[in-house]
Amino acid sequence: MNDVPRVEREAGRRRLDEMAPELLARPDVAIGRMFGSDGVSVRGKLFAFVANSGSLVVKLPEARIDELQLDNMVMRGRPMREWAVVPFDDGVDRWREIAGEAHAFVDSITP
Repeated sequence: MNDVPRVEREAGRRRLDEMAPELLARPDVAIGRMFGSDGVSVRGKLFAFVANSGSLVVKLPEARIDELQLDNMVMRGRPMREWAVVPFDDGVDRWREIAGEAHAFVDSITP
């Protein structure tokens, strides 16, 4: 059995766990679940989670996804609108920056 995806997923989860205290310190932010993965939400709406590949998946406006040159998350062969993949190899600083942007975006659109 190939454990590479599990290893990558666990590395991504550990990184998100490292980032969690600073994200959870923001108002109305909590741990949530989406697509079978733990992530972080604001007022119940997820804005970031770790995919099975170990990448960070974030909710951002389409224009910003294009500016950041990120790929859309794909499910069942379809790109998911406003969901972008930030590769693990982009590093923790980029994850932090983009997770902060995702929080601000979802916070602004969630009553």
